[in-house]
Amino acid sequence: MAKEQKQVRELQEGSYVMMEEKPCKIYAYSTAKPGKHGSAKARVEARGVFDTKKRSLSQPVDAKVWVPIIERKQGQVVSVTGEDAQIMDLETYQTFTMRIPDDEELNPEDEIEYLEYEGQRKIV
Repeated sequence: MAKEQKQVRELQEGSYVMMEEKPCKIYAYSTAKPGKHGSAKARVEARGVFDTKKRSLSQPVDAKVWVPIIERKQGQVVSVTGEDAQIMDLETYQTFTMRIPDDEELNPEDEIEYLEYEGQRKIV
């Protein structure tokens, strides 16, 4: 598994965290001061990278969480068929099929950037 452990205090908006065994991108991070009986707490709100589901987490700032190591790669569009595109990785020359996001329009020969984590891929 491509992930590492970090303390909650090391997280920040725009970074990734594992929630419910899914990689998520943090869009809101806030902390509350330590109270009379305890340590400072952090509230993390994130959205799933591959499923876009909202998730939240509330932990002490010194708690450990898993952080996924998501690779950002370059690819070239080989062909487009309906909602799918055949992509060739520019490093390994491996080809695979990916779903085209609704707001994107791809043409053959276009170079794209995509995220990959444990066999899951997404065009960015």
